[in-house]
Amino acid sequence: MFKSELDQSKDFIPLSIAVLAVSDTRTLETDTGGALLKSLMEADGHTCAERAVVRDDIQQIRDKVLGWVIDPNIDAIITTGGTGFSGRDVTPEALEPLFQKRMEGFSVLFHLYSSTTVGTSSLQSRATGGLIGTTFVFVLPGSRGACRDAWEGILRAQLDNRHKPCNFVELMPRLAER
Repeated sequence: MFKSELDQSKDFIPLSIAVLAVSDTRTLETDTGGALLKSLMEADGHTCAERAVVRDDIQQIRDKVLGWVIDPNIDAIITTGGTGFSGRDVTPEALEPLFQKRMEGFSVLFHLYSSTTVGTSSLQSRATGGLIGTTFVFVLPGSRGACRDAWEGILRAQLDNRHKPCNFVELMPRLAER
């Protein structure tokens, strides 16, 4: 659906990405969305720095993400779960106030891509993204399908330094500029 072109003259730069599942019912062993993201990113040459599961609790989500944000060995964070409309879904509420820069386009592209696989049910996700400090944070639904859509449709290209005409990796050295 989206154009993706790689500059093959550049060497690939692997990133270290942390994955957080937000769920009251899943464990690391039963978190299929996070496991799929780990598998997809590693197949594309990146490293899964850490995987964790926290409850649908604003403070637990913030504590885990902020701990990863200050870790110089983590380049990006992907969360799965807690983006719906139930009373316990609080991941956007936990993380959006922490964004120094909100990534409006991520939500738009996620919904465009997701609608090709789940139709109008894409409306039931509040996927979002932004920058906390110098770390990109992507907030995804917890389903395997949504995780696959986000990785294959958007993140695979934007987290690849060879992607043309531009990508997030080439911005990383400049994120601390003031």
